[in-house]
Amino acid sequence: MEQENLKLKVSASPHVRSKATTSDIMFDVVIALVPATAFGLYIFGWYAALLVAVCIGSCVGFEALYQKCMGKKVTVGDFSAVITGLLLALNLPPNLPIWMAVAGSAFAIIIVKQLFGGLGQNFMNPALGARCFLLLSFSRYMTNFVYDGVATATPLATLKLTGMVNLRSMFLGYTAGTIGETSVVALLIGAVYLLCKKVISPKIPLIYIGTFTIAVSIYAMTQDYNVPVYVAAHLCGGGLMLGAWFMATDYVTSPITSSGKVIYAIGLGLLTFVLRIFGSSTEGVSYSIIIMNLLVPLIERVTVPKAFGEGAEIKDKKQAKLAEKEAKKEAKEAAKTEDALDGDDKEPKKNKMDVKGIVVAIVAICVITVVMGAALGGVYSVTKDPIEKAQEQAKNDAYAEVLPEATRIMSVEEDGDVVKQINPLLESYGFEDVHIDDICVGGDDEKNELVGYVILITSTAGYGGDIQMAIGINTEYRITGISFLTLNETAGLGMEADTDEFKEQFINKTVNKFEYTKTGSTKDSEIDALSGATITTSAVTNAVNAALRTIRFLTTGGAK
Repeated sequence: MEQENLKLKVSASPHVRSKATTSDIMFDVVIALVPATAFGLYIFGWYAALLVAVCIGSCVGFEALYQKCMGKKVTVGDFSAVITGLLLALNLPPNLPIWMAVAGSAFAIIIVKQLFGGLGQNFMNPALGARCFLLLSFSRYMTNFVYDGVATATPLATLKLTGMVNLRSMFLGYTAGTIGETSVVALLIGAVYLLCKKVISPKIPLIYIGTFTIAVSIYAMTQDYNVPVYVAAHLCGGGLMLGAWFMATDYVTSPITSSGKVIYAIGLGLLTFVLRIFGSSTEGVSYSIIIMNLLVPLIERVTVPKAFGEGAEIKDKKQAKLAEKEAKKEAKEAAKTEDALDGDDKEPKKNKMDVKGIVVAIVAICVITVVMGAALGGVYSVTKDPIEKAQEQAKNDAYAEVLPEATRIMSVEEDGDVVKQINPLLESYGFEDVHIDDICVGGDDEKNELVGYVILITSTAGYGGDIQMAIGINTEYRITGISFLTLNETAGLGMEADTDEFKEQFINKTVNKFEYTKTGSTKDSEIDALSGATITTSAVTNAVNAALRTIRFLTTGGAK
């Protein structure tokens, strides 16, 4: 009986395929984000809608443009660029300048996604990469939150400073924050949709949230906080739900192994806890996810399951030798068979190290580095002088503002000798967190008389970083004006230091030393502290006192 010849079709894995396509999955994510997006537009208005449209349009446009220029197939129809744009928009403050949103979109698509090979090859979540890029580049704008037309602090910032929040508002979304992070209920509706459609697994989000909850609960107990309220506030704020359900579960940047997902999620929870509680940021989700994205290759390497039978020992030495001999024989036969193959039937040998590929990659990276470095250098050389002129003009305007009676203000610092002597002296007086940057005298040319002084001083004790301010002092040692050149405090709290209501408390008072109070000022030397911003109040008050002490020392030799 003649044996029937069977033709077998050989293909690469996977051999069992899902009917769901990339575009189907991405479209499901878009649908899941609709509740959070709609609520964000309802709360923050038309400008937020414009930001969402710009981010989506920019991401789609940059992806199509890049792929077209590189001669690749344009794949914007898979909705991945739409998702990147939407997620980026939902992670932005509702009042961010449009051009910054466009810059963030370009960074997400070109730098994070396309330069590393496109969809499926990016090493971190593109939207979060862009958000962190914007935070580092434009921190003032990325931390300036407006709710109901008023600049205000986010709930977590308020919690960190005052310990008080409105949980109901946080859960529903009637608070300050990024466009898509405020409403927990809207985000959970989207998460339920993804779970029902089996787009995501609950393993990573639940372990992430659970780990974070345990860590925060333990911390709250050690600090004598109201544990349920404190934990609930952290769960509802800071974009935790947006990050846990929609970004930590990204297929490309999260582990595929079961144990790897557990390690990944636990790492996310612990990192978010550490960054929130012990870091200067009140959020921590974005950086946590990006850090864990970078660790995914290592996590998968150590958690990949062993092949069937790998590691089993052959106890019978004779059987081991026999197996080794058979293996060598099979290897020789395979080599002969491969040599016998010719033409298209012969498969090319794969080298463990493709030298040509490595050289090409190194050259490409070097070229990109040189081009980007040259571009940045060119931008710096073009903008250096205008930036310096703008900074100098801003300083001069501040000087004129704080000493309005002066028609001419001149620095007494030609070589910096006075400042070099004053700063150590101030430190010995107890002003350890301030340093003088410039000392000026102001005169009236028409009357030919001295009208006062201007001190440019920096406090390093601000909550959000250094605070630089120009302080005007007349010849009677009264404060004539205060102008901030650098102020990066919390919106709605520390930023209130730059309001007339706060600054006027120092003006035109004959005081040797100002002090702040939380119970209401009753005398000229007392300053009402900013609500929820005691650190900022203390820093500004201390800087004003240091400026007064400096002028008294220079004009009276230290006498009060």
